[in-house]
Amino acid sequence: MTNKINFTKVVIDGLSKPESGKRDVYHDTKVPGLQLRITSVKTFFVNRRIKGGAPERITLGRYPDMTIEQARRKALDVIHDIAEGKNPAEVRRGQKAELTFSELFTEYVERHAKPKKKTWQEDQAQFRIYLEKPLGKKKLSAIDRRSIARIHSEITKAGYAPTANRVKALISSVYGWAISVGLWESNPTTGIKSNSENQRDRFLQSDELPRFFKALSEEPNETIRDYVLMSLLTGARRANVLSMKWADINFDRAEWRIKETKNGTPQTVALSPEAIEVLFNRKPTEATVFVFPGIGKAGHLMEPKKGWKRILERAGINDLRIHDLRRTLGSWQAKTGASLAIIGKSLNHKNQNTTAIYARLDLDPVRESVNTATNAMLTAAGLKNSAVITPIRKNK
Repeated sequence: MTNKINFTKVVIDGLSKPESGKRDVYHDTKVPGLQLRITSVKTFFVNRRIKGGAPERITLGRYPDMTIEQARRKALDVIHDIAEGKNPAEVRRGQKAELTFSELFTEYVERHAKPKKKTWQEDQAQFRIYLEKPLGKKKLSAIDRRSIARIHSEITKAGYAPTANRVKALISSVYGWAISVGLWESNPTTGIKSNSENQRDRFLQSDELPRFFKALSEEPNETIRDYVLMSLLTGARRANVLSMKWADINFDRAEWRIKETKNGTPQTVALSPEAIEVLFNRKPTEATVFVFPGIGKAGHLMEPKKGWKRILERAGINDLRIHDLRRTLGSWQAKTGASLAIIGKSLNHKNQNTTAIYARLDLDPVRESVNTATNAMLTAAGLKNSAVITPIRKNK
């Protein structure tokens, strides 16, 4: 007896697995030739004769990794190929040769991102955190607009609307590059609406600083603790602090030379006495490359997310991101009187209009610069005599 059913999610989810060692086969009523084989897993395939010979079975993919709509489209493509006299073995070889998203992403990084993007390591971090699990092993033909929209929606619902947009933009870039070099034909992000983004103005307020510094001093991971502190004291971008090298630090001049930044220009960061103290305490006895070493291929710390979460939970602070530390320094510069030009120079902004956000945060008159802002933050945190950094660090 032929089991003919209309393949729907409700119906397929309700089909029970047969006894061990046996299998059940169901035929779709909408696409003749499309079948579902159930053993310990549920697998779509096409069963067709080729040029009057024996039936050939072409596996399409597993359910639910491959949706019913994807299976039907793929089945129609296979049936069309067979009708034109193509050999199913060649079809199978073509399917086997089709790239997975992980393989395509690797190609994208090596051939495009590394040579042309200074932020390619951030692309890798986003892939690892948000894309590797849901998309990494999927064939490109199994990824459609719905797959991408689901990822975008889940990140948004978790409270990271801007991040969801950045991840979608990364996927679009990967497919856009793939199309340009002939590795793929379409971009599944087309038509997915981005989240609206309001200009963010979050920074650490006076009443939050004591709790923040206390929680920071209690962080057991010294690398995470010092990375967060250095991010605040320099106002440098996340990727630059993560990849900070000892060779770029000049203790005599109290400077950190960043050779490549996001806006394409080098930057010399003036290091406050507090920042110098952190670096001095971290300085290794043996030669190492990175100030904040890591165990991955990059050689330096890549993802401080878990440690950052611990710090915020201890401090009882919500809605604060690592990038807000950069904004915090700029905001406290404005608060203590630094001009927009000084703020823009210290944060390496190309366009001075970008720094106008800091003027909106506090209307105090313009007075001083980065060291004054640092002293003000430490004073607000209850760490007076701020030339000494020791109170910030956890006692050993």
